[in-house]
Amino acid sequence: MKPYLKEDEWSIIEEGFDQEKHEISESVFSIGNGHMGQRANFEETYSGETLQGSYMAGVYYPDKTRVGWWKNGYPEYFAKVLNATNWIGLQILIDDVELDLNNAKVSNFVRELNMKEGYLQRTFTAELTNGHQISVQATRFVSVAMKEIGAIEYQITPLNFDGHLKVVSYLDGDIMNKDANYDETFWDQVSESAEGARASVTVKTKKLDFVYSSMKETHVFHGEDSIQASSSDTKPKYAESSFAAPLTKGTATTIYKYAANVTNRDHDKNDLLDAARTVLDKAIHKGFSDLKTDQAKVWSEKWQDSDIVIEGDISAQQGIRFNIFQMNQTYTGEDARLNIGPKGFTGEKYGGSTYWDTEAYCLPFYLATADQRIPRNLLVYRHNHLEKAKENAGKLGFTKGALYPMVTMNGEESHNEWEITFEEIHRNGAIAYAIYNYVNYTGDKSYLGELGIEVLVEISRFWEDRVHFVPDKGVYMMHGVTGPNEYENNVNNNWYTNRIATWTLEYTLYALDYLKDTDESLHQKWLNDLQLKGEETAKWVEIIDKMYYPEDQDRGVFLQADNFEDKEIMSVTDLNSKHLPLNQNWSWDRILRSCFIKQADVLQGMYFLNHEFDIETKKRNFDFYEPMTVHESSLSPCVHAILACELGYKEKAYEMYLRTARLDLDNYNNDTEDGCHITSMAGTWMSVVEGFGGMKVRNDQLILNPFIPGQWHSFSFKVVFRGSRLLIRVTQDTVEVINETKQEVDVVIHGETYRINANGILQLNH
Repeated sequence: MKPYLKEDEWSIIEEGFDQEKHEISESVFSIGNGHMGQRANFEETYSGETLQGSYMAGVYYPDKTRVGWWKNGYPEYFAKVLNATNWIGLQILIDDVELDLNNAKVSNFVRELNMKEGYLQRTFTAELTNGHQISVQATRFVSVAMKEIGAIEYQITPLNFDGHLKVVSYLDGDIMNKDANYDETFWDQVSESAEGARASVTVKTKKLDFVYSSMKETHVFHGEDSIQASSSDTKPKYAESSFAAPLTKGTATTIYKYAANVTNRDHDKNDLLDAARTVLDKAIHKGFSDLKTDQAKVWSEKWQDSDIVIEGDISAQQGIRFNIFQMNQTYTGEDARLNIGPKGFTGEKYGGSTYWDTEAYCLPFYLATADQRIPRNLLVYRHNHLEKAKENAGKLGFTKGALYPMVTMNGEESHNEWEITFEEIHRNGAIAYAIYNYVNYTGDKSYLGELGIEVLVEISRFWEDRVHFVPDKGVYMMHGVTGPNEYENNVNNNWYTNRIATWTLEYTLYALDYLKDTDESLHQKWLNDLQLKGEETAKWVEIIDKMYYPEDQDRGVFLQADNFEDKEIMSVTDLNSKHLPLNQNWSWDRILRSCFIKQADVLQGMYFLNHEFDIETKKRNFDFYEPMTVHESSLSPCVHAILACELGYKEKAYEMYLRTARLDLDNYNNDTEDGCHITSMAGTWMSVVEGFGGMKVRNDQLILNPFIPGQWHSFSFKVVFRGSRLLIRVTQDTVEVINETKQEVDVVIHGETYRINANGILQLNH
């Protein structure tokens, strides 16, 4: 699709209203605060194509899995984050004609997502069917400072008439998910109330007993004159307040709507209305202007730690800030019960559940931009699900170990595609790698003895049970798997899966040795608690030594799986563009038989285990696989960008960076209307920091190998490392590192070690 959003360093801007792009914009302009989120639906009625979406973190529903036939071990349900009570709703009637942009003549339409201060604003002029012309300015946000509050300012100014306005401000809990199986509804009525300007709706899920209360209060002003509510009403799962106000040509009538959204995840279910009332009263006391000022202040603090500045390339600058903005909107790390869904608060696809994306792609962002407890909570989330992971392994017939789910809300597997549920077991390796990544980056080895070792041992036990020994070849193998490249199903000996399995065994043995060397009593405690014997760890060593890895020795590359080289090997450039994206133009059978790659398994392994491979090995594998990769996984371009940087492929690195940075803004995969690709956005950050910045942590040292694309004048980023916060700025001629803390730090740049004093500055020429 041709890009339609204006390029701007700090805002996403849409000029002109195109109904065919509206659902894409609803995704792109979404707002959130880690606790709840809202698609960019219109406050007023809109009868055109739309996906109304208000979402609350952690509130989900076990929707019955819909499959053609059942298989043993199949998940009983598909977990999905629920579309919840619509709190933004306003019905606007002007001289009895309803404002609906699907029916009005719209001009001067501008929609802006202000990323610097964290709010959404929309302005437009509309001519109604009766010839009345109005201008509207609508501003809203969900508060980062008061996580349960959303606020709206909606101004209407008549341009060519005097008349009458009726405003119906409502809460609607009679909501269903667009992706509901069997058109099922998920919410039951609990209570409604409406009196004057205030109203409330409480609903609960039909399963799991999540209770959700919304309370709103609406204030209407004609100029400076306050307008009182004229009536109020309720019906099941719905409550409203109505206002009648004059309209005077050239004078704005302003509607303020404040909403508190609370659940029994955070409050006793019997106290929800009191909790909503308390937080709503505080918000109203502050008022819209002060709430918006507080919003800007908190966002300023977030940008202070996580901003990336690119000079000379507005498209690239806008892309990275949009990705960072969405990451900060989606997850704050305050609640270890929460994780990061692939669509965040921007849509319903994938159910809003936790995937391996968090460990593989999101963790590095929070490691380098947030307090240490925030990435640690992502690890704790998985530890809390360990018993469920053991149950998942048992359901698939394994006698030991833990298999973490591909998709989950509570630790149970809840994906509804068999090849992913049963075969994409590589996700276990990502969980183990996240523990390594956290310990390696933070130096917090105490996590191993506290919680990490238990997870590592149980994952290692799963791998021990999953491999099988082939006597006539003297090797261990894994058959019937699907790697990250989902365009190959049910293959034998996926290279990445085999390698991440043995790496997990290696790291678990390292962790056990570390505990033995540093705290023998703790080491012995874990051996006893886990009933871990020497025969078992010896078996792990044998698997490590005898694991089989498919390889094409003539080409000098690792094979994605057995017999991959028997396919017809060709480049994506050999295809007519009409075939792309493959997943929207080819049958699944044709895709599976082709050599084309959704995302490269082998290169994923080389990204994770980068230090294990020399530059020539990485180059041969990159050169072989990249031309066959269609990047129809949103997680693919960032890995290629990082490796291309390391290999010195500057133009390819820049191409892959723009693809990941502007994946949703430019709708590369023709699917942004379903929601933004939140977890791949972390990969955009990785592309800059780990790719162009060349950042790694090895042997407790921060390593930088920066280079700058020719299209940029400079770029800079910040990282928090072992108590220091560093600003790294790279120009075409220099590398500058500023230590913004009072703690000295050593940094390795292009192989040389430099000590930067407290509040010191290091500047080097390329």
